[in-house]
Amino acid sequence: MRGRIRQKHMEMIFSSLSPLPRPKLKLETYTLDSKSASYVLSIAGNTYDDITEKRVIDLGCGTGTLAIGAALMGAKYIVGVDIDKDGIRVAKQNASKLGLDVNYVTGDIEVIHNSFNTTLMNPPFGSWSRGADVKFLKKALDISTITYSLHKRTPTNRRFLENKISSFGKRVDRIFELELSLPRTFTFHKKKKYLVEVDLYRIKSD
Repeated sequence: MRGRIRQKHMEMIFSSLSPLPRPKLKLETYTLDSKSASYVLSIAGNTYDDITEKRVIDLGCGTGTLAIGAALMGAKYIVGVDIDKDGIRVAKQNASKLGLDVNYVTGDIEVIHNSFNTTLMNPPFGSWSRGADVKFLKKALDISTITYSLHKRTPTNRRFLENKISSFGKRVDRIFELELSLPRTFTFHKKKKYLVEVDLYRIKSD
């Protein structure tokens, strides 16, 4: 049975995964970098015991990194869902390459109605599709006991999200600060990579 895995080991595995071939701007489909993904999973699975032998879902899974990490850490049942067919195709290839059992679903997150112990997600920031981050957040809180969610870090955004989470009947248990490393993805990107300050929220029921 799989279980706790060192963060550096996960980072090495993730660096071998295939990226999204054609990112879509309106979906804000940025590939989560290996270091950030391994950090999220280490917090969820090592600092807390929210992955091993748990039912885990990755909403907006992209190429499947967080779902694959959950499988490596011994989750009992894993689902990854994304509306982008290209992302799901690559996610399936990535899981197959590692010999992992992950259930991938192509479609809007609203197609999911099952309940889970834990949601792991790197949702759209809502920069191009206003309200997308809140849509993902509400869905996660509706279907899972514990949610780990990445959001752009600003004082205004923190206040907004904490108020939203409270209005959904949940509470922010803890916030972890990190930097995402985003590669040049779209034509308007001038640098080879961008560092984005984000918050990882651990959210639970009151």
